[in-house]
Amino acid sequence: MRKISILLLAITVSSCVAKKKYVALEQENGEIRSELQKTRVAKEDLEAKFDKIQARVDEYNSKISSLKEENDAKYEVVGDNTAIMSNNSKKVMRETLAKVDANKVRQARTLKDSMNLAIAYNLEKTISASNMNEDEDIAVDINETVVMISISDNMLFNTGSYQISSKADTILKKLADVINSEPSLEVMVEGHTDSRTISTANIADNWDLSVLRATSVVRKLQEKFEVAPEKMIAAGRSSYQPLVENDSKENMARNRRTRIVILPNIDKFFALMASNN
Repeated sequence: MRKISILLLAITVSSCVAKKKYVALEQENGEIRSELQKTRVAKEDLEAKFDKIQARVDEYNSKISSLKEENDAKYEVVGDNTAIMSNNSKKVMRETLAKVDANKVRQARTLKDSMNLAIAYNLEKTISASNMNEDEDIAVDINETVVMISISDNMLFNTGSYQISSKADTILKKLADVINSEPSLEVMVEGHTDSRTISTANIADNWDLSVLRATSVVRKLQEKFEVAPEKMIAAGRSSYQPLVENDSKENMARNRRTRIVILPNIDKFFALMASNN
């Protein structure tokens, strides 16, 4: 009987111990579940905060990109308020200057100097490609950004006439190609005569002849070779700007000429560059 009682007591004690462990485990499990829930909430909160931060980063990146584009489009005044130039335009200019003689580039002290070199390089390249400067009756002079082309009158006109001759098309086509190569170029066509006076039913004097020759060239460039008329000016110089003394047939022949002055309109040049960026 005593043995049975001891056994029952042992079972009861063992049962109480197991129950306490169970309760403790249940409590621990509940605490773990609670911590896990807190962790999940914290994780979701962190993810929400991260999304907000990422959105702000994306917004800042967008603003930085926008500011960079805006900065590239900003203009810088060149020289005495005669031209404007964007950063993108300067990039294009630098690419051109990389092809220019290094000694000339080193001598450029200002942005406008560099601009002149870049334009002159492009004009020289176009003139060279046209082979215009290989004809003995054509003189080409390039001074910075200004191109002066002097064409003997026998290349364009018959003696004492302002009518364009049929053989003039070849040289006028080359001239038009140069003018049309750059939209910002402007052109002045000057008629020059020798000192001999002329007076006919259609021509009053040398002033008249020089102007009529200039307008004939301008009209031909416009109508046959599609040079924009707003880019051109027709001018007559009569006999008052001779190259040499009019004291021989050879010298008078030199003085009878049509001079083409080609120069870039700087404002238009950079406005066009900016509009292409």
